[in-house]
Amino acid sequence: MAGTPFSQQVLKPTNAAKKLGVYLPATPPEFQEHGITRAELEELEKNPPQWLDELRRHGPHPRPVVAGRLGISIAGLARGGITEPLTTEQINELRDEPPAWLLAERETAAKVREEEDRVKAKAAEQAERQARRSR
Repeated sequence: MAGTPFSQQVLKPTNAAKKLGVYLPATPPEFQEHGITRAELEELEKNPPQWLDELRRHGPHPRPVVAGRLGISIAGLARGGITEPLTTEQINELRDEPPAWLLAERETAAKVREEEDRVKAKAAEQAERQARRSR
């Protein structure tokens, strides 16, 4: 795939950071200032440099990563007053002693997942019925 137009496509630092799951302002200046090709991004994912390993391990982490680690939505983070990136240590503190807002957001997230599962099951059931009818 190396050398194909897709692998040579240059991503903005913001998009590259999103794909790597890291907080852009915490990355090295050379990463923030220059675009990165998809081939370079793939190489970073396969063989992460020390700075990338450290960011992934200790943070600060972007909101989508924080939300995922806490088991809630990004909107739930905002409702809980978390608008800044958190370190792994801060996330673990919230996990160890969850405040009331986090418990409520986890319940909300669980209900949303249940509803999504119910809707998927219903759609699959309807598709199965349709397939049987068309035979």
